Amino acid sequence: MLNRRDVLGISVSAVTATVLATRVTRAGEDDSQADRIVDTNISLFQWPFRRLPLDETDGLVAKLRSLGIAQAWAGSFEGLLHRDLSSVNARLAEACASRLALTAVGSVNPVLPNWKSDLGQCIDLHRMPGIRLHPNYHGYKLDDPRFLALLKLAADAKRFVQIAVAIEDTRTQHELLRATDVDPGPLAGAMTRVPNARVQLLNFNPRSPQLETFAKIPNLFFDTSRVEGTDGVPELMKRLPAGRVLFGSHAPFLIPEAALIRVHESGLLDDETLGDLLAGNAARMVEGTRG
Repeated sequence: MLNRRDVLGISVSAVTATVLATRVTRAGEDDSQADRIVDTNISLFQWPFRRLPLDETDGLVAKLRSLGIAQAWAGSFEGLLHRDLSSVNARLAEACASRLALTAVGSVNPVLPNWKSDLGQCIDLHRMPGIRLHPNYHGYKLDDPRFLALLKLAADAKRFVQIAVAIEDTRTQHELLRATDVDPGPLAGAMTRVPNARVQLLNFNPRSPQLETFAKIPNLFFDTSRVEGTDGVPELMKRLPAGRVLFGSHAPFLIPEAALIRVHESGLLDDETLGDLLAGNAARMVEGTRG
């Protein structure tokens, strides 16, 4: 008997991914861009608490490619609990360098004494376009002066910053390691002080009442990983200025097929808007321009 994961895989591989790729191509400049989907939220290597399907890099890349995803921004599960982030980022950079579909996004922990060195290596040695932060696992809040210092350095270096608001539902976390969702509220003040910062909130709950405040902050972006319902993605895009929502699956922790189905199943997005969601908005965030 097929389980839900099998059904989702068959459905999206056979139907949804094909339709999405076709529509994105029509919204693009030419047919050579048929595979233009960019997944801005995946992680490599093993989740510390259990094995996940697709936690082997080649298998994950093969799955993403089968779904029409041409590029994925990859953080590292090792970045949550390892203290030697220099080695974590080196392994991540090596894994992504040998796979053209992957773009490495390194981990930095501003609580560690050598965090500026880790950031410098991400920028100068590995040439990463951005960094990913895990404040709830690293023990700081977004009103911490060290976070503000990191945000400014990243902005001055023209690198984006991804903040993982959550990784795992608190109800399923190991009893000895509880990591509640990051409170993104102080981010409004931080980005006012660093107006050239480009920040993406990953795994942010779009039902949060904070969304209305965040909609007014330029250069603050979101992903689709925690959107629910058949019309959830169009509704989120309606509540935010154009260009602020990027496709993100949170694979392999979540099923990448499910994220694509949520994008497609409402049928409410026109070709141009769909192309922006799946690729164009990601390119504009990297370049520091607005749609």
